[in-house]
Amino acid sequence: MVMFGHFVLLVLFGGAMSAEVQRPRGVPLSKRQFYEEDKPFTCLDGSRTIPFDRVNDDYCDCMDGSDEPGTAACPNGNFHCTNAGFRPAFIPSSRVNDGICDCCDTTDEYNSGIDCQNTCRELGRKEKEELEKIAEIAKEGFMFKKQLIQEAKQGLEDKKYILLNNFMDCKKDLEAKVEALRTVKETAEQPEKEAKERHLKAWEEQKAVIRMEKDKARMADVFLELDDDDDSFVSVAELQSHSELDPDSDASFTEAEAQGLLGGVDKVDTVAFETVWNNIKEKYVSESTADVPPPGETAQEETRDTSSDNDSENYPDEDIPEEEDDEDMDEDDEDMDEGDYKAPPASQTDDKKDDDEEGAMPPYEQETQTLIDAAQKARDEFNEAEKALREVEDQIRNLEKEISFDFGPSSEFAYLYSQCYELTTGEYVYRLCPFNRVSQKPKFGGSETNLGTWGKWAGPEDNIYSVMKYEHGTGCWQGPNRSTTVKLTCGKETIVTSTSEPSRCEYLMEFTSPAICQDPTSSDSGHPDHEEL
Repeated sequence: MVMFGHFVLLVLFGGAMSAEVQRPRGVPLSKRQFYEEDKPFTCLDGSRTIPFDRVNDDYCDCMDGSDEPGTAACPNGNFHCTNAGFRPAFIPSSRVNDGICDCCDTTDEYNSGIDCQNTCRELGRKEKEELEKIAEIAKEGFMFKKQLIQEAKQGLEDKKYILLNNFMDCKKDLEAKVEALRTVKETAEQPEKEAKERHLKAWEEQKAVIRMEKDKARMADVFLELDDDDDSFVSVAELQSHSELDPDSDASFTEAEAQGLLGGVDKVDTVAFETVWNNIKEKYVSESTADVPPPGETAQEETRDTSSDNDSENYPDEDIPEEEDDEDMDEDDEDMDEGDYKAPPASQTDDKKDDDEEGAMPPYEQETQTLIDAAQKARDEFNEAEKALREVEDQIRNLEKEISFDFGPSSEFAYLYSQCYELTTGEYVYRLCPFNRVSQKPKFGGSETNLGTWGKWAGPEDNIYSVMKYEHGTGCWQGPNRSTTVKLTCGKETIVTSTSEPSRCEYLMEFTSPAICQDPTSSDSGHPDHEEL
């Protein structure tokens, strides 16, 4: 049994030996007042009071384990490592005298027989060196930050000046220029339009004359073709020889029907035939072309014949595939989207045929062409001015957006705007464009994946600018949209230091920047000002 008599003599090191502080083994200095040797001990949870000689007697009396701070008797107890020269620490009481050195000052293995080396001063020295490096980085980073703040302030003032004095004035000038050129354009387009309409009207009249002359020539040819007996008349019998002229198309072209087409007479001469021609010319089929099949039908028949011959030659009767072709065709039909269907080209219209026969519209007269050139020049100048105005308006919008952006309390993060930073890993190239987006692209080729677009600052209330949140990236398969959390740490350089995917489709990126560095003279140094012994 280990009794309380086993006190630890604790000395405060600092060059010369200082005050000696006695307390039970495993008790921190902050709780020394609860352990008075000449008084009964009350459990720290207040559950009971026991004689003081039962403290550290290797038997657990208190439910909270506070009576055995220096032994392993209580499963829920904690042992305090003094660790002179380094940082004090607590370990579970179960580790006391377990044969493993947990405290750097070896106080947890006082009765295990294990030979532990006191490494506290070496650990303290290394920690001090590391803290000094961190402090130096923070100091240099903060110096960069002050420079960034000054540059941001100057840049913001410059952008506001450019916005108010350059772009706004330029926009007003361009707006006035666009309106002036619009008037010039509309003024030039009116005579152009009238001249084009006159030219088109003249061409339509010319085409009408050409069509009328061709129609008369065809009428004369048809008269001669119908006048089988060459008596300079077209009779009822001669008209009946063309069954396609049957008015009711009932396959019975009667004498009365033919006489009706001739105006109620038995025969007509060339003059009277002009009226008859207007009634039959749409149906009339010339005898010279009646037996000639349309080109399309001839081609289709030849194709069918050729296909039949080829099929019989390529496949013996027993080898001709039947069901497989049908199945493949069905599958192709199913796979074809509505958007894939293409209608056969429309047949050429009569107007188009007439245009081909009548030739292209003649070129514009010099006077009309001059008006067209003047109007086109006015249009080009107007379009160019309108394009310049749109570009200036875009620049104004972008500048207003940048000026209104939250770049930190002193705009220290403004330098990150419109910049991108990359980190290449074994498989991917990660790209962070602050205040814009985060992306991932395969290192050896492939499409880029959006890991999130700028959302907001997402740090804790006391340090909100320490975390960036990028949201609504490319959706995962049967999962959420990708998102990225960017944690900022102080550093002299602006670089992406690491990336990971802690959860599916949720990425974590570590990013160093001098903009996040704090003033080292006003911040906590990160380690205690004294050692508790």
